[in-house]
Amino acid sequence: MRFLSAGLACSLTLLCAACASSPAPATGRINPIDVPPAATRAEETAQWWYRSGAARAAANGAMGGEAKNVIVFLGDGMSLTTVAAARILEGQRLGGSGEEHQLSWERFPHTGLSKTYNTDSQTPDSAGTMTAIAAGVKSHMGAIGVSAGIRTDCADSLQRHVQSWLRLADDAGLATGVVTTARLTHATPAATYAHAPDRNWENDADLPEAARAAGCRDIAQQILDFPAGKGPRVLMGGGRGEFLPVTERDPEHVDKVGQRLDGRNLPAEWLAANPGGAYVWNTAQLRAAADADAVLGLFEYDHMQYDHDRDTGDAGEPDLAEMTRFAIERLAREDTGYVLLIESGRIDHANHEGNAFRALDETVAMSRAVQAAVEATSTDDTLILVTADHSHTLNFVGYPTRGNPILGKVRGRVSEDDDPNAYALDATGLPYTTLSYANGPGYTGASNRQLAGPKTHLHQPSSFEPAAGRPDLREVDTEHPDFLQEALVPMKSESHGGDDVGIWARGPGSDAVRGTVEQNVIYHLIVQATPALREQLCKSGHCNADGVPVELPVLTPVVPPVRAAD
Repeated sequence: MRFLSAGLACSLTLLCAACASSPAPATGRINPIDVPPAATRAEETAQWWYRSGAARAAANGAMGGEAKNVIVFLGDGMSLTTVAAARILEGQRLGGSGEEHQLSWERFPHTGLSKTYNTDSQTPDSAGTMTAIAAGVKSHMGAIGVSAGIRTDCADSLQRHVQSWLRLADDAGLATGVVTTARLTHATPAATYAHAPDRNWENDADLPEAARAAGCRDIAQQILDFPAGKGPRVLMGGGRGEFLPVTERDPEHVDKVGQRLDGRNLPAEWLAANPGGAYVWNTAQLRAAADADAVLGLFEYDHMQYDHDRDTGDAGEPDLAEMTRFAIERLAREDTGYVLLIESGRIDHANHEGNAFRALDETVAMSRAVQAAVEATSTDDTLILVTADHSHTLNFVGYPTRGNPILGKVRGRVSEDDDPNAYALDATGLPYTTLSYANGPGYTGASNRQLAGPKTHLHQPSSFEPAAGRPDLREVDTEHPDFLQEALVPMKSESHGGDDVGIWARGPGSDAVRGTVEQNVIYHLIVQATPALREQLCKSGHCNADGVPVELPVLTPVVPPVRAAD
């Protein structure tokens, strides 16, 4: 079996030598873990990625962790620039100049950096990156819970299923949950419970006939691949259309019907498997389900609304902080502990749309959710880890004066003779904003959707004309929520970036979060710091003599039960 990679092999000689001086785990000293460097990409097998990730996490001292609970916050597309700009935006909303402010997770004691490339791409996507975070192996663009291979090859992917920490936690008897503002079948949440070589196979209508014939199944139906009464106790996000048949109208948008062609009503099937559970689709129903044994919340037909745009009433959608509090309260009822993913999925979407306002606003909303988790948990038993899957092309530029509105035009000076209250001007005499994008729909040439000049959200053109210079922004409200920052390269959708993203952590095992690590190491930091997870792997023979999980679990594809004829 061949595994591809776009990265240079890291040197593990020094890494393993560092093990001897690393903090010893509660069970004793960890010996160096031998991992020969991969000389070629073909040698970067799934087992190599898994073992090398385990070696780095152990070298950092992750085996010393004693976490009962784990909460992973994932800001999709939350680049370091997005974090910095959102920090200033929230600080300015609170009445300060902004630069001195901190988002909730920036007060965590331990910080590292994550290298995000996929095995086949310098600049990654959300599927391959989340598979690395959730399952401990790097994989190809589009991969959901499978190790690296060919995206279109269903048959081969069936032999490459990898186990996420969410499924591992379920096997170990821990409670689990998934919360997202994107579709529940979208790349990040899907990588915790599903297996597919192509992230686009969200419902059966998306699944190619050849893939179906080879034995692959759509992502939505895999949410039912747990024994009755097991599986995530909390599942919340958007994406009702992926779960409902075309014969059923959406309960909120009566002009829409489900997308499934197989006739299956997955929320009804989920309720049948969870008789004490509740299926909800608005805020009032969620609040009424506080005592339910399990909750499936699908709050939108597609992705949930941006926080800026959502209906805040009972008939609308809960915000990320409320969903976070609900999930923690429900999972904390289990004495065994829990593992919970919380994704702010729409940071990514706003960046793709070239709209810095919504990208930053969603990041601020995530900061409130992280703070809610901090207030609901203890550092004694709960590891909270905040990270991103990949970066974006958002730029933070110019020389704005201290306290200048982060979404505004640059006011400041380069030399002592400049007026700090006047607009800074480019070489053609025009003002410019602090934030811009390297590419995307904010390109100022005329498109088939909007005239030449500044663009307004939502702008999804299929063609552009070359721009004739830059527009004059003096009379343009660049702080308006719908203003699109200028983009250098015209594109319908702004692209991801390939730069590193941050990791912030607090709680048991968090001191192992340090340095620059491959993204798949995050899985190993979590698993090694959580005794119930590492012990579950040791029971099944995946640990070395020191109790470090170093052997990649081999999973057998799930064979769904035969359904009675409709």
